[in-house]
Amino acid sequence: MSHGDGVYKTTDGGRTWAYMGLVETRHIAKIRIHPKNPDIVYVAALGPIFGKSADRGVYKSTDGGKSWKKILSRAGNDSTGAVDLAMDPTNPEVLYAGLWEAYRKPWQLVSGGPGGGMFKTTDGGSTWKEITHNAGLPKGMIGNLGLSVSPVNPKRVWAIIEADSGGVFRSDDGGETWMLTNAERKLRQRAWYYTKIFADSKDENSVYVVNVQFWRSTDGGKTFPRPIQTMHGDHHDLWIAPNDAQRIAVADDGGAAVSINAGRSWTPLTFATAQFYHVTTTNHFPYRVCGAQQDNSTVCMSSQPEGGTQYAAYYDVGGGESGYIAVRPDNPDIVFAGSYGGLLTRKDVRSGFERNVNPWPLNPMGHSAID
Repeated sequence: MSHGDGVYKTTDGGRTWAYMGLVETRHIAKIRIHPKNPDIVYVAALGPIFGKSADRGVYKSTDGGKSWKKILSRAGNDSTGAVDLAMDPTNPEVLYAGLWEAYRKPWQLVSGGPGGGMFKTTDGGSTWKEITHNAGLPKGMIGNLGLSVSPVNPKRVWAIIEADSGGVFRSDDGGETWMLTNAERKLRQRAWYYTKIFADSKDENSVYVVNVQFWRSTDGGKTFPRPIQTMHGDHHDLWIAPNDAQRIAVADDGGAAVSINAGRSWTPLTFATAQFYHVTTTNHFPYRVCGAQQDNSTVCMSSQPEGGTQYAAYYDVGGGESGYIAVRPDNPDIVFAGSYGGLLTRKDVRSGFERNVNPWPLNPMGHSAID
C-alpha cells in the first residue's frame, strides 16, 4: 500500500490544484460534494493501513475544504475507518456511510471487526443513526461494504456486505429494512479488494457490481446472469452518467474504458498504464529491456526504438505479472520468467515456443494452506 497525503482541489478543470489538508487520513475512500453548494464536501477516510489512528472516519467541510470537522467515527475504536459514502441524489442532506475495521501487518490482513457497520444521516451529518442491525442485514461480524442510492427511487438503497451470510442487499424504505437478493461468491470474492456496488441512473431495478468480472442485474439484484465483457479484469470503480445510463466508464487493473451502450462495446486502452515490478536487460545489440507488468504479461522492448514504433516492438517472454526475468547471457533469445505460485517458464523468442519448467508441477492458487 502506498498512502496519500490528503485532499486536493481544482477550480479550473484540473489544470491546477490546491492542497486542502487531511494529511493524516492517509487513505481516502470517497469524496462526495453537495450538488448545489460546492463548498459543502464530505470525505470518507479509511486511515493508515499499518497502525492505529484517531484520524479515521467521515469528515465535512462547509468552506470548500479550508477547514474540516470529523462528523462520524466509531468511538473508542481507532482501527475502524470509513470505506464508502453514498449521497441521496435527490436530497443531499441524506447520506449513508460504511465503516470498515481493517488493517494490515506484514504477515496478515484483517478485514472486519466489531467496529464495522452502516450509518445514515438525514441532516447533512449533524446526527447519525446506526442501521447495521436493521431487519434483514447479516448477523455477526461485518467486513468491507459498499453502498449506493438509486437516483430513480431514493428509497431504494443497495449494499454489498462482506460477512459470513453476506452478499447483495436491497432496502426499499431508505435503509429501515433489508432483503438479501444475491449471495453468490462471484460478486464478493476477495471482498477486501473489491466490494463496490452502483445503482443505475435511470432504472431502479438495474444495479452493477464490480469484482474480478463486471456484473449487472436488471431484476432488482436477484440475478447477475453473465459478466459484461470488458477490456481487462479486476474492476474497482464505475461511473454512470446521471443523464444517460448507457454512458458508463469502468476502472480496472488495465486502466479505464468508456462505453456508450452500457457495456456492449468499449473504447480501447490506448494510454500507458504499465507498472513494472522488476526489470532486466539482455545482451542483444542494441540491448533490450524486459519487465513483468502488474496484472499483465511480461514484456521486452528495444532500448533504441526506431521511428516511434516501440509499442509495436513489444513482445511477451512468458512468466507472469510479479515474476523475475532471467535472460541467457550467451543466447539472449532464451528467456526464463517466473510469477507467483511457483510458475517458471522457458521461452525461445525466435520460434515462440514456450514451456513450463516449474520446480513443482502444480499451481497452488485456490488451494488452502493445509494442501
